[in-house]
Amino acid sequence: MKDEVPNLKDFDQRLRDEAHEDLADIIAEEPTSKTQIIAIYGKGGIGKSFTLANLSHMMAEQGKRVLLIGCDPKSDTTSLLFGGKACPTIIETSTKKKLAGEEVQIGDVCFKRGGVFAMELGGPEVGRGCGGRGIIHGFELLEKLGFHDWDFDYVLLDFLGDVVCGGFGLPIARDMAQKVILVASNDLQSLYVANNVCSAVEYFRKLGGNVGVAGLVINKDDGTGEAAAFAKAVDIPILAAIPQDDDLRKKSANYQIVGTAESQWGSLFASLGDEVAIAPPVRPTPLDQDGLLGLFDASETGGDVVLEPATDLDMRGKNAVDKVSLEVVYDDV
Repeated sequence: MKDEVPNLKDFDQRLRDEAHEDLADIIAEEPTSKTQIIAIYGKGGIGKSFTLANLSHMMAEQGKRVLLIGCDPKSDTTSLLFGGKACPTIIETSTKKKLAGEEVQIGDVCFKRGGVFAMELGGPEVGRGCGGRGIIHGFELLEKLGFHDWDFDYVLLDFLGDVVCGGFGLPIARDMAQKVILVASNDLQSLYVANNVCSAVEYFRKLGGNVGVAGLVINKDDGTGEAAAFAKAVDIPILAAIPQDDDLRKKSANYQIVGTAESQWGSLFASLGDEVAIAPPVRPTPLDQDGLLGLFDASETGGDVVLEPATDLDMRGKNAVDKVSLEVVYDDV
C-alpha cells in the first residue's frame, strides 16, 4: 500500500488504483485484486440490507475478512447485523469529535459481530443537507482513518439505489468498486431501479470506467419470473433467489441473522457467498422504458395504454373560445 495522501484528488486516484483492472469484458475464475470492493444497490425496502447483513455474516463464517460499510442514511444494514442496535455513524461521530477538538478513532465508528467488521457512514437530518455529500465526506474520513492500509478480503458497500444522486453513484462514477450487485424482486419499481443502475454502469463505461455488474439477487421471490426475465434481458447472471417466506420475514423484522450455518437458510447464503466471490463484473445492456414494461403483463402495468395528444381546447376547458383561423386552405386541384 502507498502512503496515505490526504487531498481528495489523490484519494480518488487511489480508489481507482484499488479497482483499476478492466475485468468487465473477460471471464475470470478468480478475482485479480486481493481486496474486492463491491457496491450493492437496490430499491429502498426491497431487502438489500437484509441480504447484505446475512451475506457478510456468512462470508465471515467461511473464513473471509469482511468489512461492511452502510451508506444508506437509514442505517438498516448494521442495525440488522447488530440485533437492532444503531451504531454511531461516521458523520455524526466526526461532528461531535470536531466540536470537542478530538480526532475520530477506529473504535469510535467500527464495531464487530460474528467476524464481520461494520460501520455506518450516516447522513444529514431530513431536510438539512444532501445525502450524497454525506457519502463523499464519509469516504474522506475513511481515508484519514487508513482505509487503504486495512487488510480485508471483501469490502461491501450498501447503497440506496433509488436516489439519483452523485454521492450515491460514487462507486460507479469514480471506479471505487470493482463490481456492483443488484437486489430486486418481481415488481416493476425494484426492477426500474436495477435498470437505472445498469444504465449508470453503462454510461460510465462509455466514459472509460471499469465497474461492471456481477449479477442480481432476487429477494422475496414469489416465482412469477419477472426478475429472472430482467436478468436475461440485460445479460447479467442471477446470483441467488431468496424465496418469499414468512419465516424469513419474521426473522428479518426481529433483527435475527439467518446467514449462519446454524440456520435452515445457511446453505442459501453460503452459496450466495461463493457466487459473489467468483462472479466477474460484466457490462450490462440496460432496457428502455418499453422494454422494461414488456417484462410484465400489459394489463397489470398499463403497458397497453395509447398516448392521446391533448389539444388547446382541452387545456382551456371552460375558458375555451373558438378563434377564427387566418390559415389559408387551398382546395385540391
